[in-house]
Amino acid sequence: MSRKDQIVEGEREIMMSSSPPSMLNFNTKRFSTNDPSNFSSSGGGGGPLSARDLAEKFDEMATTGSDGSGSGSGSGAADSGAQSQHLNTAEKRAKPSGARGGGSNSPPPIAHHGNEPFVIGVAGGTASGKTTVCREIIQRLSNQRVVIVEQDAFYRGLTKEEEANVSEYNFDHPDAFDKKALLECIEQLKKRQPVKIPVYDFTTHQRSETETKLVNPGEVVIIEGIMVLHMEEVRKALNMKIFVDTDDDLRLARRIKRDTVSRGRDVDNVIAQYTKFVKPMFDQFISPSKRFADVIIPCGRDVNHVAIDLITQHVHVKLDQKDLRRIYPNLYLINTSFQTKALHTIIRDKNTSKQDFVFYADRLIRIVVEAGLGCLPFAEKIVTTPTGKQYVGVDFGNKICGVSVIRSGESMENALRACANRIKLGKILIERNKGIHQDCALIYERLPSDIKDRHVLLMDPIVGTGYAVTSAIELLLSKGVKEGNIIVLSLIAVPEGMHRLLRKYPSVKLVTSEIDDGISDNYTVLPGIGNFGDRYFSG
Repeated sequence: MSRKDQIVEGEREIMMSSSPPSMLNFNTKRFSTNDPSNFSSSGGGGGPLSARDLAEKFDEMATTGSDGSGSGSGSGAADSGAQSQHLNTAEKRAKPSGARGGGSNSPPPIAHHGNEPFVIGVAGGTASGKTTVCREIIQRLSNQRVVIVEQDAFYRGLTKEEEANVSEYNFDHPDAFDKKALLECIEQLKKRQPVKIPVYDFTTHQRSETETKLVNPGEVVIIEGIMVLHMEEVRKALNMKIFVDTDDDLRLARRIKRDTVSRGRDVDNVIAQYTKFVKPMFDQFISPSKRFADVIIPCGRDVNHVAIDLITQHVHVKLDQKDLRRIYPNLYLINTSFQTKALHTIIRDKNTSKQDFVFYADRLIRIVVEAGLGCLPFAEKIVTTPTGKQYVGVDFGNKICGVSVIRSGESMENALRACANRIKLGKILIERNKGIHQDCALIYERLPSDIKDRHVLLMDPIVGTGYAVTSAIELLLSKGVKEGNIIVLSLIAVPEGMHRLLRKYPSVKLVTSEIDDGISDNYTVLPGIGNFGDRYFSG
């Protein structure tokens, strides 16, 4: 098959695939940069393309066939024969890696960065309907693997002294739970490892010594219990926090029915315990924890189907995100196109000249800067056009400034100036200790005097370990900048640094164009780009 026919077939495959075209053809060997035939000059020499020609080649791949040239040429039998040689992309991805053989059309496996399960916490008072809400969520997510962990399974077994005076033991206090074991369970499930859950006997108030419940990892993990949102460590492990809010009288009626039927207690004992322990602990610990909830579900006698539907729709959106955006709502990953992939291909190539490196890095930086500006708050603005008509538009709602991490961050200043006229700029110089990489020292800083009143675009092309950028954020916070007013702009980020940044500062936004695989033992980003500052500024 000629090169032209291969490109046409690639376009046909895009149309047939259920996957978006932005990354499709770069997951096949057909457009691999390792294949010299893909990027060789069409002239007599057959040598490799220049960097500028390479970008034009990617443009050609994205548009070939749109004007009808090359499509429909040849006989119908030839077309049907060609189609039979190419599987739908979704079918290809379903094939095991061993089935790749030597076929040039088999895609390599796709690496998903930090593809953790989506963890939901469901809290609320005793008998508020938490279990019912969890069951409704599981039912609506029936096509996904959902597992549930009940906090009640992590009650501590009573000591002999506590058991002897069990009527005076407060089961509704946070200390009644084994928080360490619960956190270990959540951590294992987030690592997609099976975990054994203890089985608690509410009659003997002890954990079973012979029986445990095996919980396998899933795409969605639900943690349900009265103290789920009160415990800070548990709260930090959640991607979505739900509080089920139910009338006190209804909860009491439900608790009486549950404890007398399922837990072998008499009515007087249930009411006494509720009055002495349950209600005071609800007012002290559980009810105040609703302020941490992302969603508060008012529940009566019937299920709140509207709230459940909204929650499951959000979960479906997150499950469709196969990268770190699933667990970090403050991560903004620029949609990959042929253009951005071509720019990354050029600047990552070790043979790219400095002139071409700067030219194409500047193009990519401009895309990232524009995306970062799109994260800023806007205010409505009405203007009058030269025709005398009004146009309803938007304007930047707040003052902004840019801060570059010297020296590689300075490469992003020109793009920011080009996008935001007369913007104020600052600089931060941070020195890393070569022996202890996480030991970063502030050497120099020059920041706008009113920076605390501004939104800050913090510029650092590579977020590797994340120590440098978090040190810069610490400085900005010490100057009075609000955490939610900081936007980090980078070209490449690594999961290790992203976890460090986004977990420590959940209100900081990170905008990046690609996520790399990881960091080597000597702190080199892989596959990486080399030393960005040296390649951009050195001769």
